[in-house]
Amino acid sequence: MTETRRIAVLDIGKTNAKVLVLDCATGEELDVRRRPNQVIPGDPYPHYDIEGLWRFFCDALRELNSGCGFDAISITTHGASGVLLDEAGDLALPALDYEYEYPEEIRATYAPLRPPFSETFSPALAMGLNLGAQIHFQKVSFPKEFARVRTILTYPQYWAFRLTGIAANEATSLGCHTDLWQPGKGTFSSLVDTLGIRDMMATVRSAFDVLGDVKSALAAELGLQKPVPVYCGIHDSNASLLPHLVGHEPPFAVVSTGTWVINFAVGGDLEHLDPARDALANVDAYGRAVPSSRFMGGREFELLTAVLGPLDVDAALAAMPQALEKRVLLTPNVTSGSGPYPGQQSRWLNAEGASTPEKWAACCLYLALMTETCLTLIGAKGPVLVEGPFAANPAYLEPLQALLGRQVIAVSGSTGTSQGAGLLAGVKLSAQSKEIVSRLDPAAVQAYAAEWEAKTRAAG
Repeated sequence: MTETRRIAVLDIGKTNAKVLVLDCATGEELDVRRRPNQVIPGDPYPHYDIEGLWRFFCDALRELNSGCGFDAISITTHGASGVLLDEAGDLALPALDYEYEYPEEIRATYAPLRPPFSETFSPALAMGLNLGAQIHFQKVSFPKEFARVRTILTYPQYWAFRLTGIAANEATSLGCHTDLWQPGKGTFSSLVDTLGIRDMMATVRSAFDVLGDVKSALAAELGLQKPVPVYCGIHDSNASLLPHLVGHEPPFAVVSTGTWVINFAVGGDLEHLDPARDALANVDAYGRAVPSSRFMGGREFELLTAVLGPLDVDAALAAMPQALEKRVLLTPNVTSGSGPYPGQQSRWLNAEGASTPEKWAACCLYLALMTETCLTLIGAKGPVLVEGPFAANPAYLEPLQALLGRQVIAVSGSTGTSQGAGLLAGVKLSAQSKEIVSRLDPAAVQAYAAEWEAKTRAAG
């Protein structure tokens, strides 16, 4: 095989999609193309714009190939998604948007089918966040179309299939609260037999596997002059986790921030997870179960920005002592249905007359408190590594350090989903780390936290 010097990464987040090229020797991002990840509303249900994404990927790969060039392709996508293919390899049904709330009667019929938490370590989640529930909904509601299904693929591996024609599944996506996987045993759960889909599930391959080269006709269309291997691909939060698994000894925690804030307790156990509070097991790139928890922090930040305007970090930090003293509180949840306080609706407390910087200070405190709660739920120990957009926000990092009272490290540079996907193909990463030193009064932060928790619990 030709030495891989540059790798193209297809990176599909819930909000945005991008294609970029990484230098394998340095991890440097050489070029990138971006577009919003759109959901198509309407019949038969809200679904991903698969063909729009495919056109974007092909155009981007063509342009990047004629520019900086690449020798291989890797893939990472958000979780909670799968694709149903017919005998010809086309979509038997549209790829369902996991934020769709399907009918309550469907939920009622699915509930007794789910394996116990002790088998899957997958909690019952809102919307379509359990992939098994999505498949049940599609099977029950669209029996004629579902009868045409021959192959079920996890989402990153669907795009690998489009590129290579080779069908596979992979454990990080199967282990992402799908109800379909047993993290402790590394095999399918009993649900695949309950739903009658075992024969439809493609073979499970390692995220590190090369599935094959880009199909010859597609390679010609993209202007590829030599065989380009395609890696199996990985779930996005686990892509973010992977670089830290390479460089640190457990126990430690990783806070991966994006649309979701995903928290991993590396080196932890699965014995004390509370499924009612969105604590679960994820599966890392090596197939190992990792205690995890999450809330939709990035989406909440977007919603708060729409109300308060852009965050001025310096102003929020300057206003934080006043927000702490006045007990300006934002309670869970800005987005509902998931996280450690499911079902609650956010409220502002003591916010009458508060300035915008004070409200933003309270918002950043809220995000830090939610993270601290999530880390406590999974028994996280050791240093806490924060990566993604929140790693550049001192108004979030300083209160988090004050709440935890232990080492918090902001990691920037060669981290994140795209770089983790590149690591599958041997990209050398060079991340920059900064230990956070909080300038906040720890006693004031702890007193504020105690009142926030009391108000939050009283609301539940």
